[in-house]
Amino acid sequence: MVQLQSAHLDASFAALSDATRRGVLELLERRDASITELADRFHMTLTGMKKHVGVLEQAGLVTTEKVGRVRTCRLGRRRLDDEAAWIERRREVWETRFDALNELVGELKRKERADGHRKR
Repeated sequence: MVQLQSAHLDASFAALSDATRRGVLELLERRDASITELADRFHMTLTGMKKHVGVLEQAGLVTTEKVGRVRTCRLGRRRLDDEAAWIERRREVWETRFDALNELVGELKRKERADGHRKR
């Protein structure tokens, strides 16, 4: 189960790691689009856009449907809940660490001020 979860997260984060793919998702949030439209919008070749869409499709973030000669892309059914939960757990860990560091810095500053007052 852990390996399946890891592969799932790996595919999602790999798909989201590219600015063009994130842009495609943002555009598809508003409306469906053909691969030709996407390629034109992002100033790239059809082959390049097909590769980007393929990565998004493998991650389950986009689905495509071919009608005649036109392949239309739309948002996939899968949501990013697992990815958001993973990020939230990391955020909580870092927040705890930063809180501890803030406390330490405050303690050192108080000690430094106390030592400075004693030297006078």
